[in-house]
Amino acid sequence: MYLVFTTNYFPWLTIVVLFPIFAGSLLFFFPHRGNKVIRWYTICICILELLITTYAFCYHFEFDDPLIQLTEDYKWIRFFDFYWRLGIDGLSIGPILLTGFITTLATLAARPVTRDPRLFHFLMLAMYSGQIGSFSSRDLLLFFLMWELELIPVYLLLSMWGGKKRLYSATKFILYTAGGSIFLLMGVLGIGLYGSNQPTLNFETSANQSYPVALEIILYIGFLIAFAVKSPIIPLHTWLPDTHGEAHYSTCMLLAGILLKMGAYGLVRINMELLPYAHSIVSPWLMIVGIIQIIYAASTSPGQRNLKKRIAYSSVSHMGFIILGIVSISDTGLNGAILQIISHGFIGAALFFLAGTSYDRIRLVYLDEMGGMAIPIPKIFTTFSILSMASLALPGMSGFVAELIVFFGIITSQKYLLMTKILITFVMAIGMILTPIYLLSMLRQMFYGYKFFNVPTSYFFDSGPRELFVSISILLPVIGIGIYPDFVFSLSVDKVEAVLSNFFYK
Repeated sequence: MYLVFTTNYFPWLTIVVLFPIFAGSLLFFFPHRGNKVIRWYTICICILELLITTYAFCYHFEFDDPLIQLTEDYKWIRFFDFYWRLGIDGLSIGPILLTGFITTLATLAARPVTRDPRLFHFLMLAMYSGQIGSFSSRDLLLFFLMWELELIPVYLLLSMWGGKKRLYSATKFILYTAGGSIFLLMGVLGIGLYGSNQPTLNFETSANQSYPVALEIILYIGFLIAFAVKSPIIPLHTWLPDTHGEAHYSTCMLLAGILLKMGAYGLVRINMELLPYAHSIVSPWLMIVGIIQIIYAASTSPGQRNLKKRIAYSSVSHMGFIILGIVSISDTGLNGAILQIISHGFIGAALFFLAGTSYDRIRLVYLDEMGGMAIPIPKIFTTFSILSMASLALPGMSGFVAELIVFFGIITSQKYLLMTKILITFVMAIGMILTPIYLLSMLRQMFYGYKFFNVPTSYFFDSGPRELFVSISILLPVIGIGIYPDFVFSLSVDKVEAVLSNFFYK
């Protein structure tokens, strides 16, 4: 037994993927009114899952090896020749740890849910399994199944625990994401069935497969539409502000921290790694889309009266930097994109959490109705201000390092001409100038000036220990990565070189 646990033959990833959803299914045997017990049980499951994941990665993952590790390959459906294939490398280890961290804090952040708490916490754990399964899948059809596992939990969390327009935003979310999933399934089947009678859905086999140029571009566009909806990439982004505007803030933390990053991960893992020639052809057009996205979202954000919608548009703008890093086709740019995925996962989740805690106190969502909150709630004001500075890429914070390295990635890219690179960096700089405008105006409207609220004074208690713990837990890695970004780069740098060498020499 000792040898099984101390070698790579133990099915670590299967346990990590299946443990949350199976443990969550036990919640339905709990008493209906045991709200506190249900909540603490879910938090313990999340912490235990995070500890198991961290142990497996620390003791059984070699960080300087770009190959897939902790691999598992079991035949699942014999008739269909369908395999349960899992494995991780430098691209997936960061998002998986981010998923565990943000989900644990989102569960802790959720205030006692009065409406069916068992279902609420089960859906949180089901999302946990689906997200880790997506990041660790090494089979295209398994990736698709894990991708789809996200849809129902998010839809139910939106439609049951959202705001006044929750049914509208939930319906819009499911229509957009299910529509994108159709293109994902078509791409998976196209790759799996090309050139052989038996479906080949293995990532490694597909990476070594050559396709006709026209077919590769068609497959690429199909995957791109699916990932553009999830990321989101304009013009397929309109579901995001509505969803964030109505969702419970613990759901917003999962959406901003993890769900959007699944689309960016798919762009690297499938579009860039499996279809490099098409990526080379399409990347200049995606570069234009990324630049437009940064400017458009940063320009639209100041016009949003709803606090959470303003933060949502800032997320759309920051996702533009991830797109630019991916399409720069340079190791610096791709490492910067991966760092931005991790950085924005922390910052986006923290801003939505603080927006939710503010709403708990004043029951207002529109910025022009707020004001003067710095005096009654100074702790929330301080943490909100610091994390807004992190979002606008203040030096010393993770956002600054990520965006700076994306800049360097575009400048050092061998794919684009010098004048093109100068123009791209100039337009990106305009986007970075617009970012402080909407974030600082948001802080001014919320916290400065004078305002008499028509709410009882009992609402104006400052952050409690739970809220301070969540805020500081997210703030520490944001500052830590800003000071020492090499921690994240040490995970991804070898894999990035392997992806790009395959890209240039295929």
